[in-house]
Amino acid sequence: MTVEEYNKSVDLYSDNVYRFILKNIRDEDKSKDIIQDTYEKLWLNYKSVDFTKVKSYIFTTAYRTMIDLIRREKKQGDFNNVKEEKYAHDEQYSDLQEILHQAIQQLPEIQRSVVMLRDYEGYSYDEIAEIANLNESQVKVYIYRARMFLKNYIGKMEAVV
Repeated sequence: MTVEEYNKSVDLYSDNVYRFILKNIRDEDKSKDIIQDTYEKLWLNYKSVDFTKVKSYIFTTAYRTMIDLIRREKKQGDFNNVKEEKYAHDEQYSDLQEILHQAIQQLPEIQRSVVMLRDYEGYSYDEIAEIANLNESQVKVYIYRARMFLKNYIGKMEAVV
């Protein structure tokens, strides 16, 4: 990859990867730091990265950097022992987007990431598998579980609207 291609990759993908990271960790400063680290790693390895695969490289690097940050801060609780019913609500409220954001924040980090990549960024299952370092069937399972949790959390549309 040339320096011009590197600059082009910044122009093409920085906004998308920033949105992806911001949706996952909900902190603008940390998101900016992760993006900066990602492009620094790309700059250090730009000679060995093929420009046709730079988008995947950027998202994969940003995702792994985000995971490392989350693990360092240990912000995520143990969601294997959480009862989903406890966090579901039945109050009537009209801001569906706010409810959806709250529900997404309740998801385990891996489920939140794969759902965001699939539903917000539009990646295919095999692209998500490559970015998250999972196999395609694991991605499908995580997406299914996340969607089921969101469905149970939000409840019926009539209760929300």
